[in-house]
This record gives sequence, C-alpha cells and structure tokens, in this order.
Amino acid sequence: MPNQSTSHGETTPLLRAPPSAAVVHISQGHRRQKSSSTSASSTTLKSGDIISTTRRDIEDDVLPETAVLGRTLGCRSAYILIISRVIGSGIFATPGSIVSSVGSIGLSLTLWVAGAVLSWFGLAVGLEYGCMLPRSGGDKVYLEFTYRRPRFLASTIVAVHAVLLGFTASNCIVFGEYTLFALGKQPSEHKVEVRALAVALMTLITIIHGCFLRTGIFIQNLLGWIKIGLIMFMTLASAVVVLASYRPTTPSETTRLLLPSWDSIWEGSVWNWGIISTALFKVFYSYAGLQNVNNVLNEVRDPVKTLKSAAPTALFTACLLYFLVNVAYFLIVPLDEIKQSGELIAALFFQRLLGETTGRIFLPLAVAISAAGNVMVVTFSLARLNQEIARQGLLPYGHLWSSSQPFGAPLGALMVHYIPSVAVICVPARNIYSFILDVEGYPGQFFVLATSLGLIWLRKTRPDLRRPYKAFLPAVWARIVLSIAMIAAPFMPMAGESHGDHLFRVSYALVGISVLLLAVLYWFVLVVVLPKLGGYELDKTTEVLGDGTAITKLIRVAKEDEHHT
Repeated sequence: MPNQSTSHGETTPLLRAPPSAAVVHISQGHRRQKSSSTSASSTTLKSGDIISTTRRDIEDDVLPETAVLGRTLGCRSAYILIISRVIGSGIFATPGSIVSSVGSIGLSLTLWVAGAVLSWFGLAVGLEYGCMLPRSGGDKVYLEFTYRRPRFLASTIVAVHAVLLGFTASNCIVFGEYTLFALGKQPSEHKVEVRALAVALMTLITIIHGCFLRTGIFIQNLLGWIKIGLIMFMTLASAVVVLASYRPTTPSETTRLLLPSWDSIWEGSVWNWGIISTALFKVFYSYAGLQNVNNVLNEVRDPVKTLKSAAPTALFTACLLYFLVNVAYFLIVPLDEIKQSGELIAALFFQRLLGETTGRIFLPLAVAISAAGNVMVVTFSLARLNQEIARQGLLPYGHLWSSSQPFGAPLGALMVHYIPSVAVICVPARNIYSFILDVEGYPGQFFVLATSLGLIWLRKTRPDLRRPYKAFLPAVWARIVLSIAMIAAPFMPMAGESHGDHLFRVSYALVGISVLLLAVLYWFVLVVVLPKLGGYELDKTTEVLGDGTAITKLIRVAKEDEHHT
C-alpha cells in the first residue's frame, strides 16, 4: 500500500507496483469487486470468475505515485520542461497576427502583459491541484477526482479531447517554415516541403523519446537553454540598436530610429471583444505549458517542492522575455511589415537587424531549433498524459498504450500522440497555423472553467485534504469569469459582419465544441446504452503489466448478480 503522509507534511516514497497482481475468487452472492480505473476491453463477470484486487482508487490520488521509469526529473529539468514548453513558436510567430488583429502596438503589448497575469490565475489553480494530488496526468487526475458522477464521464471527455486535439502540429509547421526560410525559400511557395519537414521532425522526436529516454531528456534540456539564450540575444541586440539610435535596413544603408509616442502606439486599436478574445487565445497559446510538469509528476523528484518553485519561476521568466521581445520587434521592424509578416516576424527581425546573410540564414534556423525543442517537451509530457488515459481503460487496446516496454519508455502512448499530429500537419489548408492555435485553445477553456469551479467546490466539501499550496480565491474567480467570457466571445458578431463571415470566423469554436460533444456521445453509448441493452453494469478492476505498470480494465457485471446478497 502507498505510504501515508507524516505529521510534518512529508511523504515517504511510494513503492512500485508488484510484478503480478493478487487475485480474489468471487463467491456466490458477492455483489462486485470495488476498484478504480478502466480498459475498453470488457468482460462479463459471474459467480466463480477471478479478478484482480490490486487497487487504483481515486482517493489514492492524494498520495505520490512513482512511475515504473523512476523519478528521473530534477528541479532544473522540471524548469526546462516548463519554460521550453512555454517558449516555443508562439513568441516568434504570433505577434504579427496579434497586432494585425488588434491594430495597435499599445493594445498588443497590453494583451501580452494581461496574458501573463491571467496565466498566473490559471497556474494558481494548477499549483493547488498539483500539490494536493501529486500524480501524473494533470487535468485528467483533477477532473476525475472532482467530478465522480456521472461515472466515467470526466475520464471519457479528457480521453477523447486528448486523443483528437492533443496533437503537436503548430510548432512542427513553424519548424518547417523557418527551416525553408533559412535555406532561402519562401514557405508559402513550398507548402509540401514545409509539411514534409514537419512530419520528419515529429517522427524523429517520437523515435528518440520512445527508444532513448535519457537521451531525449538531455536533448530537450539543451534546446531549452539554447532558446533562452536566443531570446536574451534578441533583446540585447535590440537594446544596442536603440542606444545607438539607428535602425539598420540594408548592409549599406541606415535610417534614423524614431521612437513612437504614447498616443501613436494606440492608433488603430480595435476595441471589439470578439477580436480581442481571439488575440488572447494566441497569447494564451504562447503561455501554454505552465502546467506541463503536472502531467509528469510521477517522474519528478520531490514533486510538490519542485512544482511550487519551477512553475512560478518559469512564468516570470516567460513574461519578462515576451515583453522585451515584442518591444524589440516594434523597434526594429516597421508596423506595416509586422502586420503582413504572418508567422515570419522573427525572420524579418533578424534580417533587418543583422543583414541579409546572417539574419536570413543563421537565426531563422535557430528559431526552427527552438520550435523543435518545444515539440520535444510537448511530446514528452503529452505521451505521459496519454499513458495515464490508457491506464484508465477508456482506450481500445489500453495495455499497448500503457506499457513502457520494450525500451523503458512510453512508446505506445507516443504513437497515440504521433498519429493525430501527423494527420493535422498534412491538412492542405491555408492559414492552418492560426486555425490550429484557435482549435487547441478554445476547448481548453472548458477544462479551465471546470477545474477552477471544482477547486472552489473542493475547498467547501473536502477541507480534510492537505493543500501545500492554496490559490488566491479572487484570482480563481477572475479566471472563471474570463473563461466564460472567452467561451462566449466567438459568437458575438462584429458590426457589419455577414452571417457567412461570422460562421467562418467561429469555425474553430464549433470544431472544439463538436469534439467535446462527441466525447459525451461516446460516454453515453459506452456507459449507458450498451450496458442497458446488454443487461450488465460497468465496473473496474486492476491488472499489472509485465513492466510493473498497473492499469484499469472495464468489466461487465451481470445485473442478476446484484440480487444475491
């Protein structure tokens, strides 16, 4: 059994799962074996059947659980896992589309600062949950613990959302675009090559994380420090230009740098909540990943202490660097060019700052490497999330996706992540990058809303739970209000907007809602319709795989057994 917390608030290490599970014989009249978790393969149990008694109870989530792979992540690795997830392609690709939407420098910078504050509201919720329930899985664990009725509903929604929308496509596409830009090609004219490079990156990273665990951790840590150094270089180089009061344009020509006035930075601002909310989705995407470590806490040494220090430090680092980089963009690149830059604003910045050769080749390649580092840490954490989902038994062939064999890494869970990622990368659509950002961000607001409300509800109903970190409740309420506003925002029509244009603009929200409704439908068929037609009820039992991973399987309990007492 897991060790309990000591009176001083410390937790002793949890023993790993045994290599084999104990079993119990169901005698005539035994109602059903209680347990907790699942696997979409299910069997009808009757008197005389044998099932496992190894428990994976929801209440045990308050105790740490050590992964079969061991605790391989220290504080620095956890910090890099967060900061490298946060600083990906967003800061290099989204400022152009954001300022193009909102119209002005001032409003754009305001949204980046507001995004940091609002991200802290969400981070506070994640910190309280993560310290209270120090297990891998993130929102999956928190929603299952909080919303236990209807049975399996929270688990199913998280599972379907993770499989269908838990892809890593946007940063792969940015990697392909910036690599081609560094090679002297226009990405808009070589879309097939962009997607080929994106698929190649996703394939290589899946192989590294699936076959060479420690090598993958080392590479992603290295790339994390490289991207921090890259942003520091950008801000320092811009500072030199500002102090020199010149803006280079070509190797042989310079023009006097004119700093904008306070009034001029607000010219052209678009004060429409629908537009601002869409821009905020992109800002939130650039801050996304602050709870990245929550998905892998089973592999983190001293998870509570590490989480409380690494996550806030990463948020402060990201906010400071983001603000400075945006200022650098506005000082070096003319506003009109920024609005037309699409995802290549950083490439234009380097080109104007350092000239055609160095700016167009070396530094865009560095941005591509930064995007690759982001893909590595996202793939690393989402594979653990998929593994936890598979352990709950709601995916077909859950034992394949849950196992860490044969290379001591979650190769099966990586494949669950790889397939939808490649499928989305290959979609032949224009402006696919912005659409992906919006589709990823919109359904996430429902999870933010659910976890925030759940945290407040648990404060009242479960005061017995140990909380090493307590979120500031006004911040939680502010996050709730914002989430509701952002869920409603896409459906607010703009002045003079036709019905068709409005429908096209909110297509990302409709896709996100459709995925969540599909999850509810899947749950309804699996848990309500099929058991009713088959005359059975679903329950859970635990199985231990050959590598020591404990998984849950759904079992069918015949209804007639309930009449025996």
